[in-house]
Amino acid sequence: MRMLRSGLFKVIFYLWTALFCILYIPLFWLPRNGLIEFQRIWSYGVRVLLRVIMNIKIEIRGQDHVPVGGALIAMKHQSSLDTFVMHTIVSHPAFVMKKELLKIPLYGRFCLNTGMIPVDRDGGLKALKGLMQDSSKAIEDERQLIIFPEGSRTLPGDHIEYQSGIFGIYKYTKHPVIPVGLNSGVYWPKKGHLAAGGTIIFDFLKPIEAGLGKDEFMNALENSIETSSRALLSSP
Repeated sequence: MRMLRSGLFKVIFYLWTALFCILYIPLFWLPRNGLIEFQRIWSYGVRVLLRVIMNIKIEIRGQDHVPVGGALIAMKHQSSLDTFVMHTIVSHPAFVMKKELLKIPLYGRFCLNTGMIPVDRDGGLKALKGLMQDSSKAIEDERQLIIFPEGSRTLPGDHIEYQSGIFGIYKYTKHPVIPVGLNSGVYWPKKGHLAAGGTIIFDFLKPIEAGLGKDEFMNALENSIETSSRALLSSP
């Protein structure tokens, strides 16, 4: 039964996504805010599909830490869901993303048109400087800058060393960082079938204030995100 429900969800998910790709073509030159609202509608649709077909709910914890204006958010990354559900949680997200993703037809152009921040991981100091400047501008523009400090998806319960790029942005922007733990990989895994029934939790945690040194900041960030994410594995 789980396999059938997961298969049905994926079919309708891809049809829903294809529909929005087709609708996007004539809207190609809409202003950025209009395209973000377009993305938000699509993301809400995915949440409805998850609830109706897979009986998966999404719960947001730490609502008092969910930003409205400019903010720097560091998230655990377990599922493809993490990359788009934030459109339904915060008002104006801007993701730091791998430059290679821009090569995906339509999706890459959509990311550029909505002001996402691609980073060339082999670009050296020039790329790093550009990342710092683009990140600062996004926050100044009252956007919520979102970065996955591990750099790639991990399986629930696993974790890899956090990359120092998040500290560079934190130091350059002089802005607090809001850590986010989650359990999305339990229900929408990197590979295989979706789970049937349950609650995906995004846990917004106490911000880490600006001004810490590198080691202190990285330890605080990692401990906060990993402690929350491990605890959520046992959530119903």
